[in-house]
Amino acid sequence: MKIIIAVLSMAAIIIMGLTYCGKANQKEKNPLLKTFNTPFGVPPFQEIKLKDYLPAFQKAIQEHKKEIRSIAENTSPPTFENTIEAFDRSGALLRRVSAIFFGLLEADGNDRMREIAREITPILSRHEDEIYMNEKLFKRIKAVYEKRDSLNLTPEQKTVLEKYYQDFVRGGAGLPPERKEQLKKINEELSLLTLKFGENVLKDKNRFLLVIDKKEDLQGLPDGVIKAAAELAKNRGHEGKWAFSLDKPSFIPFLQYSPKRELRKKLFLAYTHLGDNDNEYDNKEIVRKIVNLRIKKSHILGYPTYADYALAENMAKKPSSVYDLLKRVWAPALKKAKEERTQLQGLIDKEGGNFRLKPWDWWYYAEKVRKRDYALNEEMLRPYFVLDNVRKGAFYVAEKLYGIKFVEKKDLPKYNPEVLAFEVKDSQGKTIGIYYADYFPRPGKQSGAWMDAFVKEAIIDGKRVVPVVYNVTNFPRPVGDKPSLLSLEEVLTLFHEFGHALHELLSRCTYYRVSGTNVALDFVELPSQFMENWALEPEIMKYYARHYKTGEPIPDDLIEKIRKSRHFNQGFATTEYLAAAFLDMDWHTLSQEGNWNVREFEKKSMDRIGLIPEIVVRYRSTYFRHIFSGGYAAGYYSYVWAEVLDADAFQAFKEKGLWDTETASRFRKYILEKGGSDDPMKLYMKFRGKPPSIEPLLERRGLK
Repeated sequence: MKIIIAVLSMAAIIIMGLTYCGKANQKEKNPLLKTFNTPFGVPPFQEIKLKDYLPAFQKAIQEHKKEIRSIAENTSPPTFENTIEAFDRSGALLRRVSAIFFGLLEADGNDRMREIAREITPILSRHEDEIYMNEKLFKRIKAVYEKRDSLNLTPEQKTVLEKYYQDFVRGGAGLPPERKEQLKKINEELSLLTLKFGENVLKDKNRFLLVIDKKEDLQGLPDGVIKAAAELAKNRGHEGKWAFSLDKPSFIPFLQYSPKRELRKKLFLAYTHLGDNDNEYDNKEIVRKIVNLRIKKSHILGYPTYADYALAENMAKKPSSVYDLLKRVWAPALKKAKEERTQLQGLIDKEGGNFRLKPWDWWYYAEKVRKRDYALNEEMLRPYFVLDNVRKGAFYVAEKLYGIKFVEKKDLPKYNPEVLAFEVKDSQGKTIGIYYADYFPRPGKQSGAWMDAFVKEAIIDGKRVVPVVYNVTNFPRPVGDKPSLLSLEEVLTLFHEFGHALHELLSRCTYYRVSGTNVALDFVELPSQFMENWALEPEIMKYYARHYKTGEPIPDDLIEKIRKSRHFNQGFATTEYLAAAFLDMDWHTLSQEGNWNVREFEKKSMDRIGLIPEIVVRYRSTYFRHIFSGGYAAGYYSYVWAEVLDADAFQAFKEKGLWDTETASRFRKYILEKGGSDDPMKLYMKFRGKPPSIEPLLERRGLK
């Protein structure tokens, strides 16, 4: 599953990413504190040293404090400009340093960076609390808020004002002193626990390696998978052998193709027990602490549960709305999964297997069913999904829909030699953004895929700040003379994350609080999931899906097989995802603290919805980074919520034509450019002209 990585608290995330505009000190040696003398203001990655971060954070925090004091102690009557706009623009240096440091920590981190993160994270938490609990500052913001209807504000300004006011209320500004102190301690502890949770998952993942020294144990594996395993073994000190890690490009093909059931089981259990091995990287106690602290926090702020607190700013608004949606999709999905289970068990019995289907068998026998029923398997498709071509296909869609162009820039600074850089231009040739793509696994990179920005878009003094945006994934590396070849799911992942990037690159908002992806959590996945639809359109596949040896486009019969198999294994895919969404909600609708046994809690949660034992929840609690070290707590449901919107939105293009100029223009104007500057349902209605329907989603997944 895809994710936008979040390291700081949500309030900190939403205002990150501005290029520092303070007075340059020509004698300053720390590159993070100087004006960036780089094209388009991208970070000078090669100049930045580990020793630069802590002094830069310290200086940036000090400077931000001065700016906050200046706003809070202004003796002039509070106005939108001298209070709200000034607050939105404050902290430029801190946003810059935070965006670079935490972005690289996730994408290209090391032990020293993790030490710095542990040191600076509680300091940042305290700094944020000082701001959002500043009585003088809140008094001025509240004064502007209370006369908002008489200020002749633009819709964006009114939204920004309302959101900042709510940020302060939700940040504890109105609490009595003793409750403020309690909340500060909770926030600081949560900041460290969520950081530690992510560290543990990464370290537990990196410590495991399935090393194979018998060639017969490679039976059934495609040649490309075997070569990649040999390369990984060599890089990890096991030359002459084969190795499989817990990175998806490594272990998923093994589960799909290896007939060695015990090895599949070993690899599968290693992945599903990340953070749950009773070792130094165990996350069970951290989960308990995070859940209890979130319950305390929600109570202090006047909410019965953390889910109520988190959802108040989302489209869903309340837990019951989330559960209602999940249940509507769950019933047909579970029915489909049970049918698939029967089918897989039948295949096992037919082959003479004297065992019952287990979770580590599902991928293997599902792949056999796909080959039997649809004459299709992943290895038939991979040769056509060359990473570079798939990326060009995503660019092609964006260029045709929105009239933009991506130009590779080999001379731009990069944080790793593997990263690609592109200048994004509009139809008049004007630069509208910079896009970085970082595709391959590394020991210092977190698993998964995400989008973020080193610089976020805004309009200051009439001039648009050029956003600097990046995608990070973990796709298969090239091996020998064979390029990186993607699975169909990885193709969809690339299009998905690119959709997030477009949301940021095409943003046309004045204020950071609402620009780009600073939207309701259950709206942020609309642009990304919308882009996935284009990846499987025959016309577009003919453009990017070309055989890596011959250059021939994917044949029509393969496209037809993909179309016919579009509902294949959807019971499994939908239930494992929904199970994780239910688990997230169950943790965050707890109203009382407790000494939770994590394994027992999970079992009760899954038993309650009737998840069959042959399917394991997509993310078990101990490696559920979305909710315990990311920004998706009580929000993992947002993918299916947004899928209702994206399926309905793509239907508009199917009705009018894939490249209909008017439809594309409305999607860009009301969805991509507007960010969070208005109510998301209002924006969607302006694009679509009617409320979204759940029917396209059910039909797409074969659940209708």
